[in-house]
Amino acid sequence: MTSSNESPRVVVGVDGSDSSINALRWAARLAPGLDAGIDAVTSWELPNTYGFVAYPEDYRPDVDAASVLKTALTDAFGENLPPGLRERVAKGNPAQVLTEASRDATMVVVGSRGRGGFAGLLLGSVSSYVAEHAACPVLVIRRGARGLGEPVGPTTADR
Repeated sequence: MTSSNESPRVVVGVDGSDSSINALRWAARLAPGLDAGIDAVTSWELPNTYGFVAYPEDYRPDVDAASVLKTALTDAFGENLPPGLRERVAKGNPAQVLTEASRDATMVVVGSRGRGGFAGLLLGSVSSYVAEHAACPVLVIRRGARGLGEPVGPTTADR
């Protein structure tokens, strides 16, 4: 749960997928009822390699991750970001970054499927790991999930 000197937070895992954009919208619906702000979190890791690999001098995966986060926020909300929203780009495995963030969160919201893995799986590896290991409640948003009214912000149909 949140520390005594910080307001409650809803942590949202963002990878730019439609599922994570939907998770952002759900967090924006839920946060006011929890009297909480939103932490939109994305992470990055250096790609797994075998042997020596030289990355280009201008290779900045942190900048790429920040761009993915900004684009996802625009896709979810347009120019009207929810009040109390904070953006966070962290180095590390996404499942571990979100699990760590859950220690100070009221809730974690993740999409059921991200950008990687096998499309036929019902639950992705990150959402599965976070649901099992988080220190707070976890809401896993399935693709196309509705139930709290219309989406907050533009939908893919609006583009």
